[in-house]
Amino acid sequence: MPKISHKGQQMPASPIRKLTPFADKAKLDGKKVYHLNIGQPDIETPEGMLNAIKNISFKVWAYTPSEGTLSYRKKLVEYYNKLGYNITPDNIIVTTGGSEAITISMMACLDPGDEVIIPEPFYANYNGFACQSDIVVKPILSYIENGFALPPISEFEKLITDKTKAIIICNPNNPTGYLYSREELEALKELALKYDLYLFSDEAYREFCYDGQTFTSPMHLDGLDNNVIVMDTVSKRYSACGARLGCLITKNKEVIAAGLKFAQARLSPGMVEQIAGEAAVDTPDKYFETVNKEYTARRNTIVNALNKMKGVYCPNPGGAFYVVAQLPIDNADKFCQWMLESFSHENQTVMMAPATGFYSTAGAGLNEVRMAYVLNINDIEKAMVCLDEALKVYPGRVLSLESGVLSQKS
Repeated sequence: MPKISHKGQQMPASPIRKLTPFADKAKLDGKKVYHLNIGQPDIETPEGMLNAIKNISFKVWAYTPSEGTLSYRKKLVEYYNKLGYNITPDNIIVTTGGSEAITISMMACLDPGDEVIIPEPFYANYNGFACQSDIVVKPILSYIENGFALPPISEFEKLITDKTKAIIICNPNNPTGYLYSREELEALKELALKYDLYLFSDEAYREFCYDGQTFTSPMHLDGLDNNVIVMDTVSKRYSACGARLGCLITKNKEVIAAGLKFAQARLSPGMVEQIAGEAAVDTPDKYFETVNKEYTARRNTIVNALNKMKGVYCPNPGGAFYVVAQLPIDNADKFCQWMLESFSHENQTVMMAPATGFYSTAGAGLNEVRMAYVLNINDIEKAMVCLDEALKVYPGRVLSLESGVLSQKS
């Protein structure tokens, strides 16, 4: 039988989706499963987007330009220039989801064997995108003890070699919810300029900043025009994950020209999605104000519940809609599977994502899980009761953590 490719063997499975068969089996067994494993909000998509689709009147479902329709890119310029990005439609390539914005950016800017530095834990699919692009991820650890703040710049410099070509940040961060400050971005700016690096900025969660904190993009910093590439999506902002519509933004004309060739190779982004995307830009501010209040309440509910559980620690995130929590467990992968296979409380259980899949460093995140607070508060409260009860009876529960040595329940 022919063998699959080396790349096919190396391609990592998604830590977010790999436990789905166990969740499906739990449902078949009659259990209620609370899905905190994936960033699929239950917030309603803006009415304007849905109406734009309902009112479509074209008679031929045609290709669109590879860079996206001019009308949609003009609407995007309206949105981004309100944020102070100072761009034109020529600075945008419309992509099939934020994922394609990331892969096109990687392929346009990095050669096989080039290295990209990413603070970890990071969005798990960066590993997969890097595998597709034959580039090397150089992780730099951030720590739960300080809320996953940006590691010191001196630690970045230790990783830089002649193969280092880029740094990737996700701000606010998936999976940690950490919101990078302007000071941290200024420090990254100096590093990018000193070593002539690209700074990729994944801004999928830009709208979700809490407690009066403000979002800063590298696009707001002077002198970085040729270094910054923003990767964005409508998925989270408008609760439209199924639209598969994103974009790549940069003022670097060479990157746009190279990226366009990759965009041409996949032909075009969807027409219907761009029609909906145009309408989305006119979503009233009240929509985001309401959503922000809802996510703030959900965040407070889940963080407070977690930190009341014995042996659990969860920092309070400044943005996005995720938390990473440290649990008194021996192995997050085993625990998350056990929750679905072997545990129920009042015929209910919880699906989470093991944090190990959000790290590249071997052994990191073994006692951490990521949870997305994308369910209503009532469901979150029930899920937290389930989790608390599960931790009391999990066979691999850790009683204490002293000097880095795990003491397990006998």
